[in-house]
Amino acid sequence: MSATPNLAFKSPLPTGLDLDRLDPSNPRRRVMIVDDEPETVSLMKYILSNAGIDVAGADSGQSAIDKVQRIWPDLILLDLMMPEMDGMETFANIRKITPAPVVIVSARNQKDDVVKGLLMGADDYITKPFHPAELVARVNTVVNRSRQVSPPTASIEFSNLEMRMDPDTREVEIRGELIALARREFDVLHCLARHSPRWVDHSTLAEEVWGHNDPKAVNRIKYVIYLLRRKLEENPSHPQLILAREGLGYKLATDKAKI
Repeated sequence: MSATPNLAFKSPLPTGLDLDRLDPSNPRRRVMIVDDEPETVSLMKYILSNAGIDVAGADSGQSAIDKVQRIWPDLILLDLMMPEMDGMETFANIRKITPAPVVIVSARNQKDDVVKGLLMGADDYITKPFHPAELVARVNTVVNRSRQVSPPTASIEFSNLEMRMDPDTREVEIRGELIALARREFDVLHCLARHSPRWVDHSTLAEEVWGHNDPKAVNRIKYVIYLLRRKLEENPSHPQLILAREGLGYKLATDKAKI
């Protein structure tokens, strides 16, 4: 008897790719799942991939730190109770690498646990067991919220800085050289450019780039500014392009913007 599968039972939903098997360079949203229970990772991969989301899994904190630099996810689902490196420590280390939103998925369901998770900078908190539709909805909501940046319409040039930004192509040219920026790096630089020559405080940067403000916003912003200075400044130790002032925030070192 033939072992040909019955295609009638194939889901009509668009399926996402398992990035552990294939790492495509496509613009679809990516989610990395960090959990030491293989069954949980497999379940969440199944739910999200069938919702059209590309997925990758990490079974430990160290694995997550190593993989996040290859995957560059749009969102990270993080378990708290893991051996060796728990969720809190994993979160702190991941935040040094990427400002991607993090949603905690944990069996800890006490109010104190939820509050602690949100206060450490998590973008949402989902308790186990969860409903598949809830997981997909929360992932999409957080990713959409993190992408809420005002749509640009024209390039921005700063002649005194020898810098030009093209929001449509998300390219930055400085001193005649095209510089590749990560999504958050470009968003922060574009926010500073739109407000130039005014100072931009941490609250404004957090709201316009991440879609919300929280107690960890300052650290996220400082890290992205650090990355930008490394890529754009001639001497990152003595920045002349992106200026900072205590109590005011950041601004581009220009007096006039041509938009």
